[in-house]
Amino acid sequence: VLSFIIFICYIASLAASFMMAPLLEFLLALFLFFAYASKLNEKFKGLYWPLTDFLRCVTAAIIYFAISIAAVSKYNDGASKAAGVFGFIATIVYAIDFYIIFNELVAFLKQGGADSPDERKSEDEASDSDSD
Repeated sequence: VLSFIIFICYIASLAASFMMAPLLEFLLALFLFFAYASKLNEKFKGLYWPLTDFLRCVTAAIIYFAISIAAVSKYNDGASKAAGVFGFIATIVYAIDFYIIFNELVAFLKQGGADSPDERKSEDEASDSDSD
């Protein structure tokens, strides 16, 4: 939603050249949302989905930070300033998200990478119910 709001702000501003980054991020986030909702992550096991989400968050945070600085410093209209402020908020949100995903990836790699974190959770729950 935040990416869509930033996209609308850039369309209404003088910094319309920056509108492609939030649009692509919005579409990519929408794709990943529907991929998880339709269980595509279970059908395509060759792709490690949390890593894909991690890379999306890292690149989004960097790109939003860069275009927000440019929009706030270079353009004087209100829509550009609003897009820049929302871009800084999005940078913080994506940074928090990639930190959380990074911790999950580290835990996954420390275990040896045999299976995904979702499968480990279901196995842990199954072993807990078996021991009862």
